[in-house]
Amino acid sequence: MRRQGLLRSASRNAGRIVLVAFAAGATALADGSLAPAGSGPAFANDAEGALVRAIVEMREAGLKRALAEINRAIADRPNFRLAQLVKGDILMAQAGHPVAFAGNFAPAATLAPLQEEARARLQRYLDAPPVDDLPSAVVQLAPNQPYALVVDTSRSRLYVYANEAGRPRYVTDFYISLGKDGVDKEREGDQKTPIGVYTIVADKMKLPDFYGPRAFPISYPNDWDRMHGRQGHGIWLHGTPSATYSRPPWATDGCVVLANDDLARLSKYVDVTRTPVVIGQSITWRDPKRWQAERDQFVAAFTRWRKDWESLDDDRYFSHYSARFRSDTHDLAAWKARKRQVNAGKKWVKVGIEDLSLFAYPGVPGMVMATFEQDYRSSNMSNRRLKRQYWIREGGEWRILHESVVS
Repeated sequence: MRRQGLLRSASRNAGRIVLVAFAAGATALADGSLAPAGSGPAFANDAEGALVRAIVEMREAGLKRALAEINRAIADRPNFRLAQLVKGDILMAQAGHPVAFAGNFAPAATLAPLQEEARARLQRYLDAPPVDDLPSAVVQLAPNQPYALVVDTSRSRLYVYANEAGRPRYVTDFYISLGKDGVDKEREGDQKTPIGVYTIVADKMKLPDFYGPRAFPISYPNDWDRMHGRQGHGIWLHGTPSATYSRPPWATDGCVVLANDDLARLSKYVDVTRTPVVIGQSITWRDPKRWQAERDQFVAAFTRWRKDWESLDDDRYFSHYSARFRSDTHDLAAWKARKRQVNAGKKWVKVGIEDLSLFAYPGVPGMVMATFEQDYRSSNMSNRRLKRQYWIREGGEWRILHESVVS
């Protein structure tokens, strides 16, 4: 509760120095761990750790220690603008003058983005999700997805989760910058970051300095975006210019941007064409028991759909489809007519499911995106296809809203 109070206090006093607002009440974190006891994650990197420790030590009795910490952050990263400004604050405080961050020595337009960066970096340690909790957006990872990347735009944070028998397990996280005009991209050039579930599709090297040493393009627009008329292209995870350590939280043309050393760390978790990237406005976390119960409920519905298809009972099979259902080419009525005709010629059907991944779709409450390899066998035909479905919760029941063949 103390940490949440600090965050609310900082938000209410937007015109005041954000760093001092946090530092003044940071005695709860004075043990140096700077993470919620027993549950919070370790620092993402040394520079960020030193920065946060310096801010926490910005109390009258701790200025010497604060200066030592901020010098540590700057030593290897002299282009870390926020760290340089914090050092200025500390030196001014030691001299008995008002801190530079208060706006007396720099235009508000210059300070505001750095104040936002300070807020985002501190929030990560004052109010971090417990590492044992699981992101509700990641329902199941397929065996061929060793890692998943989860972006929480409200926290300016990218989380890395490992695949542990289909369950996500926290690995690490990084500070990120996002689109200048916010999120929920709709069109080319709107300078917004998209919301959805994507895949890293390439690894680009030898780029202009603006993008840092490498970039990972994602699959925006995906099929859900295209169904809803969203346009644009060129959304990447990339680095910063060599003269810049990090950018403010809302500073890109829509891409997800990391400091170059963080991008290098992230690269070892990226498997091109396989690594999913979930981008949400406010990711929620569940304790393991609740996460498992929600997952089991959906998987049970998915399994019933498969078994009812195999039964060749059309009414049971069709009960799993929403009245709003569409395939790539048919509405529900046309799709039903076609399926009845196909099933009439079958003596038996077997449907195998492999490499199933499940994601609760960000921005669409009660929707799950299922992607899987379908091994279809029947009395007169067999095929294998990569398939995708969007399931929606209607009246307490899971039903299929859209279905398509990916390949």
